[in-house]
Amino acid sequence: MAPFAWSGRSDGDGPAHRRFWGVVAEPGSGRPADAALVGFASDEGVRRNRGRVGAAAGPGAIRAALASLAVHEDLTVVDHGDVVVDGEDLEGGHARLGEAVAAAREGAPAAARDDAPLTVVLGGGHETAYGSHLGLGLRPGLGVLNLDAHFDLREADRPTSGTPFRQIARERQAAGLDFDYAVLGIARTGNTSALFDTAKALGARWLLDDDSQQVEPAVAFVGDVLAGVDEVYLTIDLDVLPAAVAPGVSAPAALGVPPFVIQSVCDAVVDSGKLVHLDVTELNPRLDVDQRTARVAARLIHRVITREAARRRSA
Repeated sequence: MAPFAWSGRSDGDGPAHRRFWGVVAEPGSGRPADAALVGFASDEGVRRNRGRVGAAAGPGAIRAALASLAVHEDLTVVDHGDVVVDGEDLEGGHARLGEAVAAAREGAPAAARDDAPLTVVLGGGHETAYGSHLGLGLRPGLGVLNLDAHFDLREADRPTSGTPFRQIARERQAAGLDFDYAVLGIARTGNTSALFDTAKALGARWLLDDDSQQVEPAVAFVGDVLAGVDEVYLTIDLDVLPAAVAPGVSAPAALGVPPFVIQSVCDAVVDSGKLVHLDVTELNPRLDVDQRTARVAARLIHRVITREAARRRSA
């Protein structure tokens, strides 16, 4: 696992000056973790999907954007470093990411999800999602909520950034488990009729980007999804956001879902008490402008981690 050297702005000592870099601990430090970070330095899936590569540098850029964010609550985040995909060996990278996520969760069963740290994977292309799935395992009652302009349900000879949820569906169905999959932010112009047909055949639910411009319908959609599952894995592809907000992705959105709507959806997921895992994917620093995409990714991660920690302490 490749480590990251955390540093950031310092205005003084003590809790009144606390920033994110100051709440990060190394594995084995003995400090109970509220959240556990794992990076997935991969853009092999994007390359295979004929996208614009560069997302392998995403984990470091997200950490750099997180580092100086103010933290107003007691918080401990353990950083497990990066799983680095070697050359074209995406399959090996997936296996190692799964192992890293499982280790970071400390083997907590579903019934004890509040005893495990919230695992947060920093992508990497959206091929990250399959590694997240391997780390979570075949958990009954688990739903997947994807904030994304694309279904990522492609059929291909080998895994890509466009296939992860098709792979997850196949494995869950083979194990006799439901594939409960919902996507918010789908762009009709970015998904062929064949992909809509696949989503229908798999029983997926979706809300188009046209219908996700306001908080109320988006949160209502997510509420219906949450009501039908015991746990939820939240995955955010940053291309769900408008291109002006998130230019640093392989496929910038022509419309996108406003960031306040995405933030409100994340709040609803956390407040449900059902969140077990988060990943944030597709940041390509080569394509970013003034770190806009990295900053919005960091804000969403910061929001989810701190809100989830506060929820657990008040439970």
